[in-house]
Amino acid sequence: MKITAVIVAGGKGTRMGADKNKVFLKILGREVLYYTISAFEKNDKIDDIIVVTGKNDIEECQILVDKYDIKKVSYITEGGATRQESVMNGLKKAEGDIVLIHDGARALVTDDEINNSVADCIKFGAAAVGVKCKDTLKSADSDGFIAGTVDREKTFMIQTPQVFYLDKILDMHQKALDENFVATDDCMIAEHYGVKIKISDGNYDNIKLTTPEDMIIGERILRKRGITE
Repeated sequence: MKITAVIVAGGKGTRMGADKNKVFLKILGREVLYYTISAFEKNDKIDDIIVVTGKNDIEECQILVDKYDIKKVSYITEGGATRQESVMNGLKKAEGDIVLIHDGARALVTDDEINNSVADCIKFGAAAVGVKCKDTLKSADSDGFIAGTVDREKTFMIQTPQVFYLDKILDMHQKALDENFVATDDCMIAEHYGVKIKISDGNYDNIKLTTPEDMIIGERILRKRGITE
């Protein structure tokens, strides 16, 4: 069984206050994208990696891959106008049985999350890493007043990787594009076409590095793991 990771590494870095793609910003002397790719490079279950990024960032991605002597990256391909189109471009380059779709800015993903989601995909047909919401959640009416309380025990923050059988998610992505169905993540596309997705055990450390504050948190997590400059 061949397993591929598709890492979506587009982005402008606007919320980060940066003048370049946030995945090339550094924590403890190394790029965010380095940590992300390394998690899959070092995982025994992953056979190859496809990186999807902006046209102007392809060369810099290749430089990073060469600099750190990363072996599993088989393609660095251009993304589309939206995340959905970018994922589709990555899926078209993939070969094999199972694909993990992962955000390039989630640099703190661990072996356990990768392994759990792959195992759950094999067992249940599709899986996504998630953690229970810690806060009390409220729904609101159209005027901005609280309309009710959401059951926190049944509410999860879904992260990545999101894991599917390649042929099935590729077919669903194509249908979504053909039907102009817009989704914010790959689970939303699968849900739309009636797929049940198992929520795999995640980790609250698996944050998406989006703002300068996230970079500070990310550095603390890496130091806690024993990583230094």
